[in-house]
Amino acid sequence: MKKAGILNRHLAAAMAELGHTDQVVVCDAGLPIPYGPQGPRVVDLSLTAGVPGFATVLDAVLAELEVEGATAASEVRDKNPQVATYVEGLFSGLELVPHEEFKQRVHAARLVIRTGEVTPYANIILHCGVPF
Repeated sequence: MKKAGILNRHLAAAMAELGHTDQVVVCDAGLPIPYGPQGPRVVDLSLTAGVPGFATVLDAVLAELEVEGATAASEVRDKNPQVATYVEGLFSGLELVPHEEFKQRVHAARLVIRTGEVTPYANIILHCGVPF
């Protein structure tokens, strides 16, 4: 049995399959997710409103995943300044795009991790890198 890192077997397995240039979305409970055979793999971690939170999940993912860039919705700055400050502190070159464009980019993701977060625009697309 794993004793450290991400213990959720579905999330750990999905992350182990990622490679350079793959995209991973960590999202709030309200982001529309394209389900089905053509959509990304989805690991839904939501339990109750707010649990687990966006930052908790993102921190755990970043501890195990090599990331070379990230994208968020530009609306996060006005609608959720706390999340904006948090993600801008993590990614100096954070790309901001309109929320409608962000939702379209979710379709190209390899993995979507849904949290229980219930604050607006708590979503990010991570661009996988290589550790060398």
